[in-house]
Amino acid sequence: MEVTANHTQDVSGWAAMDESGTMVPYAFKRRENGVDDVTIKVLYCGMCHTDLHFINNDWGITMYPVVPGHEITGVVTKVGSNVSGFRPGDRVGVGCIAASCLDCEQCDSSQENYCDKVALTYNGVFWDGSITYGGYSSMYVAHKRFVVRIPDSLPLDAAAPLLCAGITVYTPMKKHGMLQAAGRRLGVVGLGGLGHIAVKFGKAFGLHVTVISTSPAKEQEARENLKADDFIISTDDKQMQAMARKLDYVIDTVPAAHSLGPILELLKVNGKLALVAAPDGPLELPSFPLIFGNRTISGSITGGMNDHQEMMDLCGEHNITCDIELVSNDGINNAFARLARNDVRYRFVIDIARGDSRF
Repeated sequence: MEVTANHTQDVSGWAAMDESGTMVPYAFKRRENGVDDVTIKVLYCGMCHTDLHFINNDWGITMYPVVPGHEITGVVTKVGSNVSGFRPGDRVGVGCIAASCLDCEQCDSSQENYCDKVALTYNGVFWDGSITYGGYSSMYVAHKRFVVRIPDSLPLDAAAPLLCAGITVYTPMKKHGMLQAAGRRLGVVGLGGLGHIAVKFGKAFGLHVTVISTSPAKEQEARENLKADDFIISTDDKQMQAMARKLDYVIDTVPAAHSLGPILELLKVNGKLALVAAPDGPLELPSFPLIFGNRTISGSITGGMNDHQEMMDLCGEHNITCDIELVSNDGINNAFARLARNDVRYRFVIDIARGDSRF
């Protein structure tokens, strides 16, 4: 556990200690609340598929012990002397970013997520050299720049995954002009944690939304509960051919290796494909569907802090939340096992105090 002298606050949490990925109770220390800091009593924390990758060291970059969690919601308990935007009792959240340099081109334009010195909320290295620990814990200390206000209209549990899944799909939608594109056609590849929020955003923005999935069993859910306009099976050649050149935009949320060729064929000329997932293996990219349609592929990871707050406020206006399943602390390992086999609709959220006598 890498700490510095000002890490004096005792914290209870859950951590993976090795590549087995087994989560166990873990006591550690957080830094004191600094002049620019906000201390948060954590009430809920979403369980992202990224957490699963980190606890198992799938990407070879995990620093054990790792305390996951970058979909944090709770209430402010303390603020530093330089903090004017928050006060004790405020409902707030913290997403994927703990720190950035605050003094580069990306930070100046509120693209902190692309700063060369960005530090993640967990498994990152903070300004003081300490390893960051995430929201599977009783409290969190955040720099004021990376705290998001949660509208009173949104429940804190169902709002938590918006801080990752929500901002991850919102950012490319804004970049490609989908917020002001009512009537145009959006395809969403994959109906999971990210995909179901992309569908909700698309409908809120007035887009005609088509869900593209390998699972016929998800059609009823897509059409009836999420109000998708169309649903096609990506392995059905006839359905894919019938949708060729019909979509203006596609958001690909699938976290597994697959070919982009058939997806590109769904786009109109000048159509845009945004990749927001992190597959374990390389994606297949045939050139002909790209060059013969003047199509564009872009990648996006989380979002800047201005966009975080803008997204959250928009969710408050449209009453957009994630569809969640609450779990207690003693159910984390079982939830991870289910997450590994995609057995969740659509996001697990930990009720931090429930099931753990330490909290």
